Amino acid sequence: MRIPAHSVCTAIRDDIVSGVYERGGRLTEEQLARRYGVSRVPVREALRTLESEGFVVTRRHAGAHVAEPTDQEAADLLDMRSLLEPLGAARAAQRRTDAHLKVLRGLVRLGQERARRGQGEDLRSLGGWFHETLAQASGSPALTALLTQLRHKIAWMYAVDSPAQPVEAWAEHGAIVDAVARGDAERARALTALHAERSLPLHRLKRPERGRVRVSQHAVNTASVRN
Repeated sequence: MRIPAHSVCTAIRDDIVSGVYERGGRLTEEQLARRYGVSRVPVREALRTLESEGFVVTRRHAGAHVAEPTDQEAADLLDMRSLLEPLGAARAAQRRTDAHLKVLRGLVRLGQERARRGQGEDLRSLGGWFHETLAQASGSPALTALLTQLRHKIAWMYAVDSPAQPVEAWAEHGAIVDAVARGDAERARALTALHAERSLPLHRLKRPERGRVRVSQHAVNTASVRN
């Protein structure tokens, strides 16, 4: 049985984002293979992918380590998101399918209902699903991949506070979907840019806590892997 490298990559990335591996910490193939119950081959491939994404750096004579982004690099991520998310929304208005629109409208209904009831614990995951679906609706795999990578990195570097008015935030989501449904690319772009701008004050840089060890909750699922 060979475990796909992308499954190992997802597990390692999730553990980096959640803080299981602290920034600057060393990542050895042997350690990772043992943790996830896989051979060193998919681990090696996963580390190469994570290095290309900016989560891992390889140091000469020292091997692979978790990257240590600067504050400026973290700020650049929010700038890039502010440029790319509106582009994705504009493309979605031109290329979305009925299936995308159905999912987006369903998420908005759920988000608005949870916001009215004060069920904030569900809103973050619903918001992530909303923006992921909006990116997929752009019909551009390259743009979708970039936005997904940005979301992972922002979650790694920032703590995000809940909006003071979640009902208003989900009304903004609803307005974006309405523009996408009408095929109004410029309005979808403008509304998404405004939504991204309003979310900026909610982001707080995480400061690494040295010496604190977290336990991984992520295991590579081998049950569904076929030879």
